[in-house]
Amino acid sequence: MNDIATELAKLHELRGAEFSRQVELIANMRLFHIVKGEVNIYSAGSEQDNDYDNLIKAAHKLIKYGYRVFLLPNPKNGRTPDMIIERKGTYRIYDLKTITGESSAINRLKESIGQCNHIIMNMAVNYDARQLGKDIRQFFVLNPNAIEVMIFKGGRQMIIKRGYALSQNFVKVFMMRYNNKKSR
Repeated sequence: MNDIATELAKLHELRGAEFSRQVELIANMRLFHIVKGEVNIYSAGSEQDNDYDNLIKAAHKLIKYGYRVFLLPNPKNGRTPDMIIERKGTYRIYDLKTITGESSAINRLKESIGQCNHIIMNMAVNYDARQLGKDIRQFFVLNPNAIEVMIFKGGRQMIIKRGYALSQNFVKVFMMRYNNKKSR
């Protein structure tokens, strides 16, 4: 466990290609094992995590989109991401936020500031599209390091990049996409 904690801590100091190589190195550590009864979900001891069931639910959705998922342990000595996801040789770290309350999105997003620049929001509740769009935009304004918010709503995936979230018509276009309507 200490080895992975040390390797995760290095992520706070690295940038660019070095950061990417470090994420891949972590995912390829021997301590990861396939989660029993699962395909393409690996764990490094995160079964004891309080959020384990939510992590598995999100992992199932990611697998449908072609990702491999590496669940990270919470070493308790710092703020670390929840998972590494890989697709087509690209490894990225993500923090998972399961949204269960009707007005909790911005608070959950704020929790990720300083922890991870890529967020997965697994929507477990009906959420007002306009409010969610405003919350996502506010998150990108508050966190200049944020890169992406990936949203799962039912079986659908939406990826919101920083430039899109800060664009002039974001909330309006987001509402149509989120509610699965054609945008004009």
